[in-house]
This record gives sequence, C-alpha cells and structure tokens, in this order.
Amino acid sequence: MDYLKLIKEPIEQDLLDFIDLFNHALTHEDGLLSQALSHIRQRGGKRMRPILILLMAKNYGTISSVTQHAAVGLELLHTASLVHDDVVDESSERRGQASVNATYDNKVAVLVGDYILSTALLHVSKTGHQRIVEYLAELGRTLAAGEILQLTNIQNQEIAEEVYYQIIKNKTAALFEACASIGALSAGASNEDVKLAAQFGQDLGIMFQIRDDIFDYYDSKEIGKPTGNDMAEGKLTLPVIYALNSHPIDSMMTLARKVKAGTVNPDEIACLVEFTKEQGGIEYAEKKMQEFQSKCQRYIDENVKNDDIKSALTAYVDYVIKRKK
Repeated sequence: MDYLKLIKEPIEQDLLDFIDLFNHALTHEDGLLSQALSHIRQRGGKRMRPILILLMAKNYGTISSVTQHAAVGLELLHTASLVHDDVVDESSERRGQASVNATYDNKVAVLVGDYILSTALLHVSKTGHQRIVEYLAELGRTLAAGEILQLTNIQNQEIAEEVYYQIIKNKTAALFEACASIGALSAGASNEDVKLAAQFGQDLGIMFQIRDDIFDYYDSKEIGKPTGNDMAEGKLTLPVIYALNSHPIDSMMTLARKVKAGTVNPDEIACLVEFTKEQGGIEYAEKKMQEFQSKCQRYIDENVKNDDIKSALTAYVDYVIKRKK
C-alpha cells in the first residue's frame, strides 16, 4: 500500500505551498550561508511533521496562511535543533547526507542553526496568533531540556523505562504534539479539541521514536545508520532496557554501563544487540508501539469526521508503525 500517497491526498496543493514557503525561508544571497542553507534544503525528507499540521488544521477547519507560517516556523525550529544536535553529538551524517558540521565546521554549523532558529521566530510571528507563538517558544525550551536530560541520563546508572519515556516525550513526542496542537489552533479549534489533538500527537511521536529505536538493532543501508549507533553514542533504548530489566545478567549489565560511560567497543555492542534480540526486546518494543497505535486510532475514530482526513490520518499512523526507515 502506498501510505504516503494516501496521507498527502487531502492536502496535496497545501503541501506544495508549504514546500515553496519553506524553501524560500532557507534561501540567502550571501556565499557561505547560501551554500550551507542549500545543503540543508537538499535533504528534503518526507515532511511528516508539516503534513500532520496541515491535516489537523483541515480536520478542525481550513488551512490558512496562519497554518502555513506556523508549519514553516515549526519545521525551521526542528531543522535548527538537528543542526545543533549534530554538533553536540559530533555526527558526520544526517539522513545519509554529510552533516553541516562535517561539511563546514562546528562554528559554521552553530551560526547556521542560529540563523534558521531566528527565521523560525520570524515566520511564527507572521501568524499573529499569540498561543501559537507561545507553543513554539515552549517547544524550543522542551527540545533543549530533552537534549540536556539525555546527556544527564548517560551518567545515570539507573536503567529504567520511565526515564526513557521522559526523554522521548521531551524530544520526538514534543514535536508531534506541537504539530497536532498548532494545526488545530490555526483552524480555531476549541481548547478541548486542542488538548485531544495534543495527546494524539504525543502518542504518535512516542510510537515514531520506538520504531526509530528498533531500527538500531538491524543493519540496513536503507535506514542510514549502522547497527548499534545509539549505543555507540551512549544511549540505551527501549528494547535493550526491557531485556536488561527482565533478564538482569551481570555481564550484560556491565556492558550497558560501558555504553553509558562511552567505553564500549563494537564487539561488545554486537553482543548487547544479540542479547536484546534473544530476550524479546524487539517484540516488547513492538507491543508497546501497538498500544500507542490503538490510542491514536481511537482518537481518529472519535474526533475525525471527514472521510478523506480520516483515511489520511489512519494511513499516517499505519505508516509510522510499518515504515522501513
């Protein structure tokens, strides 16, 4: 099934309008800045977050210039956070393409990220909608706090699901929650509807991140990152957390602490990945994804009246859980 085609059908022209506005926002005449922004524009991506904003706006009313500027503002904020994250993580790649810091250097990457963040603020100011401006500002704070929490957690000896969910709620889930809420707000939805949309977005974002984390246990060029990449960066995700807590073997706990300390080697990562698979970590994570999928589907069944939007949002949820990269 072509999920992406189904997802985009009700908002095809609106999405093209968004892409034009977004690309224009990432354009500059000056040499080095122009090159760096062009480099970022080439990533493209599937535009899953702005698509969600557009679909939610259409569910609660109409897509307006408020919706479009809010969508551009949010996507630019997200883009700036990725540029800065790559500097923090010393990443050389993003979506199979060299990162900005690898192509230029850290100084250029930080400044380009700052420029994009300021452009995000400019676009969200054009909405003239106080609550949307506040929502985006709060999202920026939450994303930064999530990154700091993740860095702090690397030093934390506790290996707990609770902390894992706290981190992803402050990172990936916060983005999806903001998309759903801002889309609803831009169309004049009631406070109650915005609250329901926010919960849907959060559930969707948690599911999205769990799927991403499962990818880390398999070697595939399609995915764009090597097996065990999260562990190499000091991160323990849901599958291995479950395996360690349900089968607390001393030797594996020692390897997990080495992951957090940043002293683990590739052979030890391979051993921990294999242990995770043997102890049902992947199946457990998939079960959790399905629980969030059920919650998302319940929201769609109860709160989406238009058949085209209902089909698109259902396809969106299905795509998130079934995607291969």
